[in-house]
Amino acid sequence: MSDLIDRNGAISPADVEWLHLLVGDWQVISDLAFADLVLWLPTQDDDFVAIAQCRPSTAATVHHEDIVGSHAPRGFVATLREAMTTQQICRVGEARWTGAYAIREEAIPVVRAGRTIAVIARETHLGASRTPSRLEINYVESADELCGMIARGEFPAANAATGRRRGAPRVGDGLVRLNSEGEVLYASPNALSAFHWLGVSDEIVGRSLAEVITPLIEDSNPVDESMPLVLMGRAAWRTDIESRGVSLSLRAQPVTEHGTRMGAVLLVRDVSELRRRERELMTKDATIREIHHRVKNNLQTVAALLRLQARRSTSTEVKEALDGAMRRVATIATVHEALSQTIDEVVDFDDVFGRALRLAADVAAFGGAPVTFVREGAFGRVTAADATPLAVILTELVTNAVEHGLARQGGTVTVASSREGRTLTVKVIDDGVGVDPSAMDGLGTQIVTTLVDTVLDGSISWASRTGGGTEVTLQTRLAEMNE
Repeated sequence: MSDLIDRNGAISPADVEWLHLLVGDWQVISDLAFADLVLWLPTQDDDFVAIAQCRPSTAATVHHEDIVGSHAPRGFVATLREAMTTQQICRVGEARWTGAYAIREEAIPVVRAGRTIAVIARETHLGASRTPSRLEINYVESADELCGMIARGEFPAANAATGRRRGAPRVGDGLVRLNSEGEVLYASPNALSAFHWLGVSDEIVGRSLAEVITPLIEDSNPVDESMPLVLMGRAAWRTDIESRGVSLSLRAQPVTEHGTRMGAVLLVRDVSELRRRERELMTKDATIREIHHRVKNNLQTVAALLRLQARRSTSTEVKEALDGAMRRVATIATVHEALSQTIDEVVDFDDVFGRALRLAADVAAFGGAPVTFVREGAFGRVTAADATPLAVILTELVTNAVEHGLARQGGTVTVASSREGRTLTVKVIDDGVGVDPSAMDGLGTQIVTTLVDTVLDGSISWASRTGGGTEVTLQTRLAEMNE
């Protein structure tokens, strides 16, 4: 929509934001009006271009095709211009026939700060002509009130709910119309059922909705501070009410006329099952995090036992083997520690590798030769399935570079990572003595090649660098993240 505005119109950023707010909230009007809505923007050559459209979920659509980007029909341009000039809702005198059915058309000026910045076409499908029910009459009357607010510059509300509080409930979930005192003028059957499940047993029409609902709220349940404003229809906001195991989501839209609140349209939906599933997911997430935390604690205990055993050993070979096992277990524990702090099975691997690199730094410090570690690039976020083998592989590669390449004279180990989408390339570079053939048969190298081939399904290569040192290149395609 912003691209179409930039190409065809000349309106201010504040006007563009107003149109975005309108489009974000106009599904309610489309459903209430049983009509398609098309937002027409006046162009610099005295024409109109469609920059957004909305189809009703309560009735048949007029436009089966996408008309965004097209120009207004010649026969409707005069009505659009009249609505812009007069700032009044203009209805076409006669229905327009498409061949199979008739369409009733209205032009609603979109007013902001006293200026008309666009026009909405309200197009009603007249193919199924019948006597409207009481529910349909209240739907259309509510739509007429909101359309009048658009023409007066009072809709959308600049301080309306945003984020997850915006959009739902929908019109079909349940509708309540309130007067200026917060008393119920009409409640749809779905709305009555929702309040009945909450515990309302008496008739609510003619009564204050706030006075009906408030006694049903249990003292143990937290109460949203905005709830009274929503129940009275005084704020364009959304709130949740819980009682007796039932959860209702309510969204209010005040109806104003020249700044005076005349009533409100209240949408209500029973979200008990949705909230139950959310609680189950939260419980499962907490359980998974606790499992990772306990696994991390157990692995750290194993690593501590291996360290104690290594210190007591008198055999240099056994001591080195235990130290290597301790380091690998500690690396895996680091991954589980990171997983225990997230709500999903995805970790920031730059942080994980930073912790694992400190284990290699301990090896370098124990060796006595000065070793400098340099990191270039970033790994990004990876799944738990990739994080563990990747951490073990890189820890082994860095440790091997320290032990076999820099053990005597010291030097620099550089870990350079680059990522394009899911493809990760990592290079571990040292300026030591070069590739040691005897080290290629060691346990660490076997662990690395096995994990690369069987777990990461990647490739790895060792090469001597010109001027001395070794360069190890690892390339793999990471698992896809569900975010």
